[in-house]
Amino acid sequence: MAQPAVPDLPAPGAALESGPKHESHPLVERYLEHVRVEKRLAQRTVELYALDLDKLQANARQAGVALTQVHSTHMRRWVAQMHGAGRSGRGIALILSGWRGFYTWLGREGLVSSNPVQDVRAPKVAKPLPKALSVDEAVQLASYPGDEAGDPQLEVRDQCITELLYGCGLRIGELVGLDVAASGQARGWVDVQAGEAHVLGKGSKRRSVPVGRQALQALQAWLAVRSQWVSGLPRQDPALFINQRGARLSPQHIRVRLKRRSLQAGLATPVHPHMLRHSFASHVLQSSGDLRAVQELLGHANITTTQVYTRLDYQHLAKVYDAAHPRAVSPHPIPAGKTMAKPRNRS
Repeated sequence: MAQPAVPDLPAPGAALESGPKHESHPLVERYLEHVRVEKRLAQRTVELYALDLDKLQANARQAGVALTQVHSTHMRRWVAQMHGAGRSGRGIALILSGWRGFYTWLGREGLVSSNPVQDVRAPKVAKPLPKALSVDEAVQLASYPGDEAGDPQLEVRDQCITELLYGCGLRIGELVGLDVAASGQARGWVDVQAGEAHVLGKGSKRRSVPVGRQALQALQAWLAVRSQWVSGLPRQDPALFINQRGARLSPQHIRVRLKRRSLQAGLATPVHPHMLRHSFASHVLQSSGDLRAVQELLGHANITTTQVYTRLDYQHLAKVYDAAHPRAVSPHPIPAGKTMAKPRNRS
């Protein structure tokens, strides 16, 4: 069956989202109810989907095309206009993801014969390097004794959190999931005797990572404080990291505490948990050059995910060169996609 002709589209750069607000299309309302009730997505996620679908409806109205008659040609023009208006590639990709889910649902409902977003991609943008601390900054943060005016027991806990994030390269979810002891229900735990952390990573994949001496010392100090906090509580949460009421810490609580600690320690940049994971990976690679080992320690399924740290390693070597070599020319930009070559054997 021949497809209907694609209506004329606005010229590139034309406003796509201007004009008065309109009521949502009944199909959009049905889809949002579907993701809210059947898929049980978080309220914030549903709200973001609704905003993206508002954009889709506005674009379709300006193009004079029904939602069920949108073609990939429309989608590509709208992507080009968003890009020309300055929206980032990542932002466009997120919008396309929301639109793609909507049309996938329409297809399952038998309301469209094909998904117009299926083969449409956002403009490629250079991936930014992960933000990592220098070795000195990481040690400064981990060794920070805490604010004299603060609660010393909280400082002991926060130091242990910092040591495990930096010393083991854990994700924030892996850290929060640690229990104080191994059990059949535990997502993760630390074997103090063996010096190993057992964690549940992405894709429900378990892995074990070594725990260094400093982290083990910080853990022992925290366990002593923790035992005081839970003493006398009628019900004890199995979580390793708890608040003073005995409840498991949330990821957001740890982010706030780590940011506060980094600023108090005198670091110029507020630190978030994943920055310590990046620092762990970068520093291990700088010292060992063993990309496969770093992949295993981080729990990456694909080594291409780990290869970004070779660019950080190249950046580190370029800084060392600039500082030490009399013929150095600064600065050394990192070429897109650059990876550090293995040194040749000069023997």
